[in-house]
Amino acid sequence: MAKTIIDLKRADLTLGNAAASVHVLKGIDLEISAGQSVGIVGPSGSGKSTLLMVLAGLEKLDSGEINIDDTPLHALNEDQVADFRGRNIGIVFQSFHLIANMTALENVAVPLELANVPNPFEIARRELTSVGLAERLNHYPGQLSGGEQQRVAIARALAPSPALLIADEPTGNLDTDTGRQIADLLFSKQVERGMTLLLVTHDVGLANRCSRQIRVRSGRIEDDSAVRQSEATSEAAIA
Repeated sequence: MAKTIIDLKRADLTLGNAAASVHVLKGIDLEISAGQSVGIVGPSGSGKSTLLMVLAGLEKLDSGEINIDDTPLHALNEDQVADFRGRNIGIVFQSFHLIANMTALENVAVPLELANVPNPFEIARRELTSVGLAERLNHYPGQLSGGEQQRVAIARALAPSPALLIADEPTGNLDTDTGRQIADLLFSKQVERGMTLLLVTHDVGLANRCSRQIRVRSGRIEDDSAVRQSEATSEAAIA
């Protein structure tokens, strides 16, 4: 039986203050096994991206428990959560979040350097090469296409060798063909490294490539099921 890497219990979160407050997550329970690929889907405003941010340690619950790889994030302070996230969780955003005045190599290496990881530039060079950017190491984000920028972001997320890779609309800013290439890269890296992959997406085809889908609506999990093998197989064959 696979190890549970994510264990969320009675997760509750309200964002905003007073009349502007929104009850975003409403007592969510969720378990995810190591090595799964999980698509989180649902309408805009359903709470799916907030759920992902909670799982990434970027939003703190009002109440409930969150255990990632047997570490109780709800019991840690902000600095401890940041340290844990830097070593164990890779994050890929829709809008890349690269630093404009740093090269691709620096964008990947500097977070490692700040975390006191040995040989950060060697690791960054290896990861950028692994995502097909060996010839673009010294280019700045403004000199790269959208797909190349997302590859840099993926290399940065993979550099600490995380157990958990989280992606929020990773193909949302890309054209169809480039988005398919980025999806292929994410899934191939997940399999290659045995990571758990969580992604929020509006793309039905992308969600169907995951082994499991979680549908969120109005701050609650509405449906949680394995993707039919025929769908997953068909989507993989098209890719």
